[in-house]
Amino acid sequence: MGETAVEIDVGTQPFDLAFHPSANLVAVALITGHVQLYKYGEGGDVARLWSLSAHSESCRAVRFVQDGEYVLTASPDKSILATNVQTGQAVARLSDAHEAAINRIVNCSETTVASGDDEGNIKVWDTRSNTCCGSFEAHEDFVSDMEYLPASNQLLAVSGDGTLSVLNLRRNKIDKQTQFAEDELLSVVVCKNGQKVICGSQDGVLLLYSWGAMLDCSDRFVGHPNSVDAILKVDEDTLLTGSSDGIIRIVSILPNKMIGVVGEHAEFPVERLAFSHDRNILGSASHDNTVKLWDVKYLHEEEEEEIADETVKEAETTTLAGSLAQSSGQTLIPNAVADGDSSGDEMELEGSRQRRNKGKKGKQQRSTGTTSNFFDDL
Repeated sequence: MGETAVEIDVGTQPFDLAFHPSANLVAVALITGHVQLYKYGEGGDVARLWSLSAHSESCRAVRFVQDGEYVLTASPDKSILATNVQTGQAVARLSDAHEAAINRIVNCSETTVASGDDEGNIKVWDTRSNTCCGSFEAHEDFVSDMEYLPASNQLLAVSGDGTLSVLNLRRNKIDKQTQFAEDELLSVVVCKNGQKVICGSQDGVLLLYSWGAMLDCSDRFVGHPNSVDAILKVDEDTLLTGSSDGIIRIVSILPNKMIGVVGEHAEFPVERLAFSHDRNILGSASHDNTVKLWDVKYLHEEEEEEIADETVKEAETTTLAGSLAQSSGQTLIPNAVADGDSSGDEMELEGSRQRRNKGKKGKQQRSTGTTSNFFDDL
């Protein structure tokens, strides 16, 4: 991609973008109600594959589902549309999916997606039975962003009413809701191995909530001059923020400090940020009628070096322990990781989640092949 961004002129204001889970494709939702699909290459070449008039009103949200076979879009016309990625043809539509304008869609598990509307309601859709499997009257104003937590099967949501909610998808109930933050909350992400929830606000302040004590924020990160409309996690300590001043910043969490700048969209607000399937490309959608693709391989180089160093240290420790055990005639038994539901005040750490999911990976992959399409029966 080079040192500068590859700029895609979409012709009008983009509201959302999403990368294909395995191919070099990016879908863009537009204010005109259209959804467009682009293919990008390593050399910076970009080609539009198709454009579809998906909704009678603006297209606010877009996500790939079914391993990238379909793309879902949502709109203030209250409908959710499924489009075939290969052909660009609409497959089917869920009319009146919500009673209010739909503002956001996020992927949850392999067979579920969640949608949030302008009245604060959130619905979870089962893609196997094409039905709503969960509904939450979580907020009093528009749902601005959501984040799914696979380890605990919970959904975080932030709203224009200034609150953060934790939704338990297994029990279909609201586990927690924070106090009013005296400002609109526009974006949300989890970091620090699940111990911190970071919310971007209208005033440009990042609010830090501690898991287990989420009634009120535990810290405030001041530094953005304007609203933080988008947040993306690089690693457990580093985030990318998209602000209405048009700048994409690299920030560190605890210690809270500005590290650098990825790029900018002049003075036009950054509406959405997303990583490509290999995390080497950052996509940003802005009010300047463009989507920019940034080469951000450098963001992950330091992370990979740290992981390599930790792996070497663990190997050295294991070798030393094994030698000591062999010399003393003892057998080393690794600590077992308990399996069970997380409580309302606890969330599984990243390392524990990876170990626990490793044993289920094969089963999940096998079940994917027999999963029916979201709109098969419509």
